[in-house]
Amino acid sequence: MKEVEQIVTFKNYSMCLRDAVALFTKQLINNLFDENHLSESGPQTKIKFLKILERLSIENGQDLWNDFENSFITIRQKLDLDAAAAEKNDPAAKSLEEIYLAYPGFYAIAVHRLSHQLLKQEVPVLPRMMSEFAHSTTGTDIHPGAEIGDSFFIDHATGIVIGETTIIKDNVQIFQGVTLGGIQVKKSLASTKRHPTIESGVIIYANATILGGDVVIGANSVIGANVCITETIPEKSVVTVQSENNIFQKRN
Repeated sequence: MKEVEQIVTFKNYSMCLRDAVALFTKQLINNLFDENHLSESGPQTKIKFLKILERLSIENGQDLWNDFENSFITIRQKLDLDAAAAEKNDPAAKSLEEIYLAYPGFYAIAVHRLSHQLLKQEVPVLPRMMSEFAHSTTGTDIHPGAEIGDSFFIDHATGIVIGETTIIKDNVQIFQGVTLGGIQVKKSLASTKRHPTIESGVIIYANATILGGDVVIGANSVIGANVCITETIPEKSVVTVQSENNIFQKRN
């Protein structure tokens, strides 16, 4: 019997776009904070954006850029509040300049606020690529779908995971290794709220894990290091590890 040669056709995915998105994101943030950089490279940033959308087969690039550009002032104002929160709450912070230039948590938040805006504009793929660039750069994994309020402070940054449907209100602080995740991973739950809500004024210390879309951490609560929470916590609670089994106790 004559052998039939099998022809395998692979879809072309432009993996080089990862590099293009990384360069675009870095340039975008530089423009957001540096007027000199903006005057020199602002038009190039727009061109990069339009080319990326073209490679992703996304139409209406000019309209999307216009809406995106109109959000920059608001995003910058929110980021200035984030930087001020870091200076206020971190005893190691010596100046605002240090936070803008050296804090990985602040950089992760900056990328998130930009990618979240693009997600709100219903731009596919690009917001997630931007968030993954921030993840690789800072060790902080924030899904662009997460809703984050004003004056958000991430300390140390490494190992933090914030899921797609997480809601974080104002004046929240989180430390390294924190996971705000789903209690189970099922494709059928894709359109449901799978991640917790963190009310205003909450502090979440290192390596705490909070899981579940129905879970609410009440305002002005303190979540201690290494706890695992899968139920709602009342406001003004203190949650700490009680034993070697990481069972938590609540103190109002």
